[in-house]
Parts: sequence; C-alpha cells; structure tokens
Amino acid sequence: MAAVLLSLFSEMNAQTSSTDQVQLIRKDAEQKVEVLVNGELFTAYYYPNGLAKPVLYPIKSVAGHDLTRGFPLDPRPGERIDHPHHVGHWFNYGDVNGLDFWNNSDAIPAEKKSGYGAIRHRGVKSMIEKGNRAELEVETDWLAPNGEILLKETTRFVFISEGKKRSIERVSTLAAQKQAVSLKDNKEGMFAIRVARELEHPSDKPELFTDANGIATSVPTLNNEGVTGKYLSSAGKVGDEVWGTRGTWVNLSGEIKGEKVAIAILDHPSNPGYPTYWHARGYGLFAANPLGQKALSGGKDELNFGLKAGESVTFRYKILVFSGENPSEANLNEEARSFGK
Repeated sequence: MAAVLLSLFSEMNAQTSSTDQVQLIRKDAEQKVEVLVNGELFTAYYYPNGLAKPVLYPIKSVAGHDLTRGFPLDPRPGERIDHPHHVGHWFNYGDVNGLDFWNNSDAIPAEKKSGYGAIRHRGVKSMIEKGNRAELEVETDWLAPNGEILLKETTRFVFISEGKKRSIERVSTLAAQKQAVSLKDNKEGMFAIRVARELEHPSDKPELFTDANGIATSVPTLNNEGVTGKYLSSAGKVGDEVWGTRGTWVNLSGEIKGEKVAIAILDHPSNPGYPTYWHARGYGLFAANPLGQKALSGGKDELNFGLKAGESVTFRYKILVFSGENPSEANLNEEARSFGK
C-alpha cells in the first residue's frame, strides 16, 4: 500500500510541478472544444455534421507540427487521399449489429448508407482545468440508419502536458440500449489515429486494401522524401510486422521538419481482448483493435464480443506524444505499467 501511495504522490507531484497550462476552449458554433497548451493548440474535440463520428483533430507536437493527416478536412500537398473515413483520432467499429461504423463517410453513396452507422455528439457533460491537466467529458449516440440508438457512449478525455511529453487518456463507456448489441470480430477497429505523411513507412510498392464490405482502396507508391515512420511493439515487432500481432503498446517514431517525434498507444489490462491486436498499417493507419481477433489472427483467436440490453463496457487507452526524442522500450514499459495500475 505504501508503495502505491508513493507512486501516486510522485505522479501527482510531477503533474503539478509542471509550468505548462492546459485550457479547454468551448466553441459551440464551430462544433468543437479546443485543447490549448500554454495558449497554443494541442488538439480539439471536433464533431461537425459532415463527419460520421466525433474526432480529435488535429493532434500537434510541442513545436506545432501536425502529427495527424490533413485529408479530408484540410488536405496538405504530398499526402495520401485514401480512406476518407480516417480522420485524426477516432473510436468506432466495423460491425455493430451488422452495421459498419468504421468505414462511414461522405464518400458512401446514398443507396448504400443503409449498411452504415454513425456516431453523433449529444453534449458536453463537464470541463475541468487543473494546471497542466484538463478533463473533458462528452456524450455521444451510436445510431442505426433509422435513427435508433444502439449504444450510448460516455467518454472522458484527460489531457496532460509535461514539457516535451503530452498525453491523451480516453475512457469510453458503451451502454447497450433497448436491444442486445453484437460487435462481431471484424478487422476494422477500434481506437485509431491516421498520422501525417512524415510518420508513414516509406512505401516501395502500391497496395490494395479491402474492407469488410468488399470495397477495395488502392494505396499508391508516393515520393518517400521526408517519410521516416517506424513502428515498434512491446512484443518486439518492427515496421509492418506489427500488423495482426498482440502487444500492450506500440510506438510510432519519426521526424517532422527536423523535430524528432513519437506517438505511442497504450492498452489497459481491464479492456476486453487485452492485450490488443494491432491494426497498424505502414500507410499511416495506427489502430488498436481488441475485438477483431478472428480477422487479425488468421482465425487462431475469436472473441465475438457483445452486450445484452442494459449492459455496458468500458475501454481505456492512452496516447503519448513525445517531442524531441524517441522513448526507450524501458520507458514505454514503465508508462504502460503505470497506466495499467
């Protein structure tokens, strides 16, 4: 008990000793809540009507460089324009009672919309600022095409800035409503980021990726100048080998305009399917998918998670953003251990 209390005290002391100030700026007319660090944009909770789900967009480094892709909201020269549903950071799934929430975007023709679900922002529950830490709690609905609410989601974001390290913790509770909800094993999920071109892996050949509905997307070979991304998982997998493997964390490191940066995603021991499978692609999709086990393991594992009417489940993840350095494996193991407590 004494060791736990000492650890908690040390963590709180580290947070309160930081001179960074994290602010939440609510802009209802622009359908977003901005997260500022020392007056500069770090990220924003963004829920425009044109997107099929709320997102965190953009996510920026300490030097102000964009870590997330601009397309389709704000396209930048030289970046990919595939998968228009990959926007900033999002949380959804490819098979919810047979509906595809993952691939939904304005690129889906009207005659096919009946197969897709959408997540709609319903309100901000609370906003709390505590020096270098801020908490934002929001409510959303997971909707079938006929407007029926399948899941109510309550999410608490915790934003912390400690010098050259920033973090985003997401705690999302999904509650089934009037009917049971099935989240059948599916490749397309779940806790995801689409990163900037500089953090992709250099590509040496065009590729074709097919979603769960059989729709193929071509990902061409592009100019690799300035493309420096590299995945590393807690299981020791590197690069494209991370895809379809399990691990407690994955780190994506690279360089943007001379600034060394790294983004790590940490899984939590309380999550279903822990340790998660990773749906991490070299073209810039960085996702943890704890529920798509059959699709990601080649049939070795199977979960087929579901909720009865009235039941709920909570998912916890953490994004770490490092600027000016690439964290060591020991550092990331300690971060995961601390988060897991």
